[in-house]
Amino acid sequence: MRERQEPLVEAVTPLQELAQRVPQLEGVPTGVPGLDELFFVTEWREGKTVRRVLGGIPRYAVLQVTGVSDTGKSLMVEQFAVERARRGEPCIFLTTEAPGPFVAGSLQLRAQAMGVPREAIDRAIILIDAATHTSLTHDLGTLLSTLAFAIRTYHAQAVVIGSLTGFYEAREMQAREIVRPLYLFLKKWHQTALAVSQKRSGHELLTAEAAGGFVVGHILDGSLVLAKQPVLSYQQAKLYRTPIGETVRLFRIDGCRMSGHDTATHLLEITPEGLVRIGPRLSDLARGAAVSTGEEEVE
Repeated sequence: MRERQEPLVEAVTPLQELAQRVPQLEGVPTGVPGLDELFFVTEWREGKTVRRVLGGIPRYAVLQVTGVSDTGKSLMVEQFAVERARRGEPCIFLTTEAPGPFVAGSLQLRAQAMGVPREAIDRAIILIDAATHTSLTHDLGTLLSTLAFAIRTYHAQAVVIGSLTGFYEAREMQAREIVRPLYLFLKKWHQTALAVSQKRSGHELLTAEAAGGFVVGHILDGSLVLAKQPVLSYQQAKLYRTPIGETVRLFRIDGCRMSGHDTATHLLEITPEGLVRIGPRLSDLARGAAVSTGEEEVE
């Protein structure tokens, strides 16, 4: 017979006490045109519900950015880091793929394209090079203590992980054991975070499933899903307004537990300058209608 265990009293808290620690829901601009308007809250005004655009991803959200290769994932998170620097908010950039100097070069290109001075990103973006220092990808304790040191030292308010898959690519069965502690750490330290995760080519086009299975999307606060689609038929060419043989990129938000969000599939463009931007809804393309933004009354 099992011995009776003592209750963990500190884990039990009345909602009234927790309610005093609920953070204010506000948007964190991403630097990605067309994205910030897709998150919203619904408020009551004069007896009617009104949708208020957040103007960014929810502060303190931890979101995955997932897709197959060449869909714009790295560009999107680099734009987010550069935007944080533009606003004077220190951002940790944790790289598990490319060594630090290559990531620094890419961030410089993104800053140039976004019109952000070089000195702004030099001051505000702090690199943690887990691609070179591989002990960080194999020892979770060392990783978390290093992140804590960087956040404390530089007063960081945001974290980019490029990529999350680098922590479990050879041990996908352990993805949950890695992702959940990292998620809880970021929440404890009040970080707003974007984490890249790689989709396998066999995964369905616009699902949130990535390497490691659905566990990543289930644990994190939501998923930004990027995809690419070859244009192979007249119907597709007409819908996407793109010649047959070209490739279009698509974007959708697959859940966000911290705020309301647009549920449509959008076009995604990579500009000649190397920036991603979210375009119109496919449904609007099909109707030939303009996309509406801002506040709108909910019927």
